[in-house]
Amino acid sequence: MIKSCSKKQNPSLLKRFSWIFTTFLVILLTCSSQSFAEELLDSKPSEHSFVAAAVREVAPAVVRIDTERAFEREPFDPTLLDPLLRDLLGEPGTGLERERGQGSGFLIDSKGLVLTNAHVVDRVDQVIVTLADGDQFDGHVVGTDPITDLALLKIDGDIQAYMAPLGNSEELEVGDWAIALGTPYGLERTVTLGIVSSLHRNINSLGFSDKRLDLIQTDAAINPGNSGGPLVNQRGEVIGINTLVRSGPGAGLGFAIPINLARRVSEQLLRDGQVVHPYLGVQLVPLNARIAREHNRDPNSLLELPERSGALVQAVLPDSPAEQAGLKRGDLVIGTDEVLVIDPQTLLEQVDKAVIGEPLLLKVLRNGRDMNLSIKPAPLPGLE
Repeated sequence: MIKSCSKKQNPSLLKRFSWIFTTFLVILLTCSSQSFAEELLDSKPSEHSFVAAAVREVAPAVVRIDTERAFEREPFDPTLLDPLLRDLLGEPGTGLERERGQGSGFLIDSKGLVLTNAHVVDRVDQVIVTLADGDQFDGHVVGTDPITDLALLKIDGDIQAYMAPLGNSEELEVGDWAIALGTPYGLERTVTLGIVSSLHRNINSLGFSDKRLDLIQTDAAINPGNSGGPLVNQRGEVIGINTLVRSGPGAGLGFAIPINLARRVSEQLLRDGQVVHPYLGVQLVPLNARIAREHNRDPNSLLELPERSGALVQAVLPDSPAEQAGLKRGDLVIGTDEVLVIDPQTLLEQVDKAVIGEPLLLKVLRNGRDMNLSIKPAPLPGLE
């Protein structure tokens, strides 16, 4: 007889084992689900965006600036007034009128120093600073620098204020986030979001020939009243000061002064009450090979231009450092003792870094010959 080597299993024991295993598996899955849910809740992203976090870092330092100035009304010629209107309205009045303005700013120290635009406080008689919590204080202008459109204010009184964290505008790249804060159209605590659209935008290309600025361009909305407010990065650090907006065709382009420049200017304003800018006394135009070739083809041209890039001297101001150094109209500045000059902006950057009264070596092309001229920058006149 052949016996089977397998044992016959007990059905009752098998059912009991199956029930125990199923119960254990349900308990295990339940615990795992609870643990997973807890981990999911712990890792749930914040309900608020990075913009809200950045604004929380800076908003307490943003202030509204209300200004007032007196100006004399233009005299009205009474002979132009209709006799009937004169009988009804009386003689036209004369005297002083009051003009009110508004802008933004932000605190850069706990003692009440406020950084803003120079055009916000231009020739004002009264300054009122409203803090983020609504408290109002009188303020006064410590100093202004029209060339960079920057001004430093001081809140009158002994206060302990929240100061804005300042970033490094040299670290910016095109495409970085840009958040604008301020009081556009009198609407306090307004925030707009965009990106850094461009860097080192020359303000002269925007039609401001009396300024020396390389601006941050942004598409974050900047409107009247935003002037002087901070432009902030995604970490909640001030990277610029809102100063200009393009209106009309091409509207939506905003511009801000880099915070690194503003920091240097504010330190000079606090120390000296003014900023002295070096100048040479020349009017410059850009030159490159294409422009020079087109000029040289003209049979009526008075001089032949070198077919290369540089800063072409269009005019030399009388009694200026440039005249004293021997610069002449038609000279092409191609370098200094430190850098290659490819356009007027490059030369102006070197002049800004120069020390007043100390020689600055210029490399010049004149009538096809290379020559070196030593020029001593003087303080830029006409700012009083």
